Amino acid sequence: MIVRQFINWIRTAPAGERADATRALARAWLISDLSDDDRTAAEGALLMLLDDPSPLVRQAMAEVFARSTEAPAAIVQALSVDQPSIALPVLEHSPLLIDADLVDIVATGSDEMQCAIARRINLPPSVSAAIAEVGSAAAALELIENPYADLPPFSWDRIVERHGHLAAIRESMLQLEDLPSATRMALVAKLSDTLAQFVVARNWLGADRAGRIANEARERSTVNIAAQSFGDDMRGLITHLRATGQLTAGLILRALLSGNLDLFSAALAELSGLPHGRVSALLNDRGGNGLQALLIRAGLPESTYAAFRVALEASHEVGFVDTGDGAARLHRRMVERVLTHCETDRSAAEPLLILLRRFATESAREDARMFCEELVAEDAIAPQPYDDLIAA
Repeated sequence: MIVRQFINWIRTAPAGERADATRALARAWLISDLSDDDRTAAEGALLMLLDDPSPLVRQAMAEVFARSTEAPAAIVQALSVDQPSIALPVLEHSPLLIDADLVDIVATGSDEMQCAIARRINLPPSVSAAIAEVGSAAAALELIENPYADLPPFSWDRIVERHGHLAAIRESMLQLEDLPSATRMALVAKLSDTLAQFVVARNWLGADRAGRIANEARERSTVNIAAQSFGDDMRGLITHLRATGQLTAGLILRALLSGNLDLFSAALAELSGLPHGRVSALLNDRGGNGLQALLIRAGLPESTYAAFRVALEASHEVGFVDTGDGAARLHRRMVERVLTHCETDRSAAEPLLILLRRFATESAREDARMFCEELVAEDAIAPQPYDDLIAA
């Protein structure tokens, strides 16, 4: 038998020749018309070679069997838990590994092995969830960039929780068009916290001021993200904001003053427990009683009722504000109208006035920035004096 001769020869052959011969035998197993006796003998020889002291031999088997559905299952299983240089092609490509095998290797394998699994085509949710739960940052990055990975929503949040402080993870996730808004918001919160901790550590800002600036940045990002969220995505964002303590009166007022009535009504529906249709009806009650009843049920501070009423009246007049780039921003005229009313209202609370003054400053600076950008754009397309001379 040829296989018997192979076994006798391989005992004394150099490692490189053993690897070449093993590769040939593995290919013969897949494509040659071997008799039953020869196939049994060949499988026995290949199983024996799993104990070969040279990794070159096992690498040769892994290269041949990695993508095959006809490879011996026991050999593929053994190769998948070998040292990384041998296991990687099998982990990334073999169709013979079941989900349970992959989950176990994610839990016990090296970073390289986790990354190989994360690159698999049609990666099932259970394996994706395992990588999100215990995988390294490098494996999480491979998972994010794998268009064939089926990742459950809770796994996105787990990646943010474990690795959201890393810039590479944030950048890769934020480039995904179908990333849930709640997850996008969690990434923004991670970034805000990271930057706040950085400037405090450098003694550039005090902890309180850095925290306030980070909170304002989160609120601006929330309104921007919400401007592109609809249906279940919007509801998921609102649920996330409430669970993380970010669904505050200040954020809801910002949403209204930005013209984002969808975020405003969704927030009130979440806090009041009323259906969206009922909330919309109360908001459209021009008498004002419906809004106050809704604010009371939502548990918002009484000192904010007048600000919400004036802001809602202004929003009915102005409508939704679109900056042209898909992000909602504070509407200066609405903010100034609410601020003027509250400054003449003796019952207005000082914290509300401070918040509205900050909104007024922010909206004024944003208007100035956009005005200057428009001037620069007009200058860029306007004919220069020497162009007129040439044309003449």
